Amino acid sequence: MEVMYQSTRNSGKTVTASQAILKGLADDGGLFVPTSIPALDTSLEDIAKMNYQETAYQVMKQFLTDFTEEELKNCINRAYDSKFDTKEIAPLVEKDGVYYLELFHGATIAFKDMALSILPHLLTTSARKNKITNQIVILTATSGDTGKAALAGFADVEGTSIIVFYPKNGVSAIQERQMVTQKGNNTSVIGITGNFDDAQSGVKAMFNNKELAKVMDNNGYQFSSANSINIGRLVPQVVYYVYSYTRLLANGAVKAGEPVNFVVPTGNFGNILAAFYAKNMGVPVGKLICASNENKVLYDFFETGVYDKNREFILTTSPSMDILISSNLERLIYKIAGEDAEATADMMAALANTGKYTITDEMKARMKDFIGGWASEEKTAEEIKRVYEKTGYVLDTHTAVASAVYHDYKMKTQDDTKTIIASTASPYKFATSVMTAIDKKYEGMDDFALIDELSKTAGTKIPNAVEEIRSAPVLHDTVCDTKDMQKMVEKILGI
Repeated sequence: MEVMYQSTRNSGKTVTASQAILKGLADDGGLFVPTSIPALDTSLEDIAKMNYQETAYQVMKQFLTDFTEEELKNCINRAYDSKFDTKEIAPLVEKDGVYYLELFHGATIAFKDMALSILPHLLTTSARKNKITNQIVILTATSGDTGKAALAGFADVEGTSIIVFYPKNGVSAIQERQMVTQKGNNTSVIGITGNFDDAQSGVKAMFNNKELAKVMDNNGYQFSSANSINIGRLVPQVVYYVYSYTRLLANGAVKAGEPVNFVVPTGNFGNILAAFYAKNMGVPVGKLICASNENKVLYDFFETGVYDKNREFILTTSPSMDILISSNLERLIYKIAGEDAEATADMMAALANTGKYTITDEMKARMKDFIGGWASEEKTAEEIKRVYEKTGYVLDTHTAVASAVYHDYKMKTQDDTKTIIASTASPYKFATSVMTAIDKKYEGMDDFALIDELSKTAGTKIPNAVEEIRSAPVLHDTVCDTKDMQKMVEKILGI
């Protein structure tokens, strides 16, 4: 059965998976969602005998029904190869009575690699399928990780170019260095004098600018997105939730049908939404625990049913979660609103105009799978130290937020369900915050000196992604005001 896609703001028109991937954002500003979430057609017990690539095919073929088997397998095999430094692609590590799902073994040592390794292949295949001759311009806002992972994925990919905007003072030193040293004739990186929400709003405005689209088309260009608003980003993320559950099944840690909880450090809501999709596909999931840092707009939303971004924006040690507009939440809103596109559009308009919206009690009841939690900066640092001293295992700051939220939840509820925590970044990406959490003596040390210390402390090899930027020259040093983002794009494209 072919799965079609519709906008969260207009359910009248449907497009194929490849068309949704190409467009990124629907014409009305909505996000593409499948008309229904497909079920797995292979048993979880059978998937438990498969490797990551085979699991990816079982999951993704259900969503991307206009791709042939050969096309999809080709995309999967080109994505999940030696770029990853472990054969399992996403290993599960048991520590301190919980399973950490390590999603940081790709080229840029963050979970974004899991989807952004495959998105360029899905996109170029989609362009061929739809006979697109325009050059595809990937336009992306990043809070730190998406940018580098997208740049690495799209660098020198034929028929594409990529422009990344990031908050100049809102990412870690390593994250920034990873981006500004990026090679590739088709790559551009621009810092903005604002925060991530400003960057994301600027990118969305360009996507929705019909005049700009016309000018670009006349010059042989069209936009697409590598942000998690693109369904081609979301679908590959569903894979690792199916995979992690079936690993527990394979090693006898859970019995068939036994539920697990997932804890996900959350910013833009795409990663935890993928776990929700996995549940809807047939994975036995108990609770989806949404972990926030001090920018706890999602925690407050789950507690009250009011989404309100009118608050101070806090820069934390877990910058990929420093977000007040969680774009992917719109997909969940659409689902719990009974797939009412008009109601969803009204709430998104309220968010744009007043910075807030309120869901109904009925919608709130439909979110019973989700639990919100948050961890302060102090609690996050304490959790890094606690886990290290107890087990010798070193968490990055984002994973530590999730770990702290989980232990808090367990203490309050006494819920003994087996639990998987999404470990979304390597500690090497946030060495300063991680090492000073373990011991204050590291304060004030140089980033790369701290990386060497971290390697000794954790007893792990420094990842290539870090080694290669030690002495790499800075290739991108442009900074602009938020209001000038479109001008920068026009200048880069020469239009």
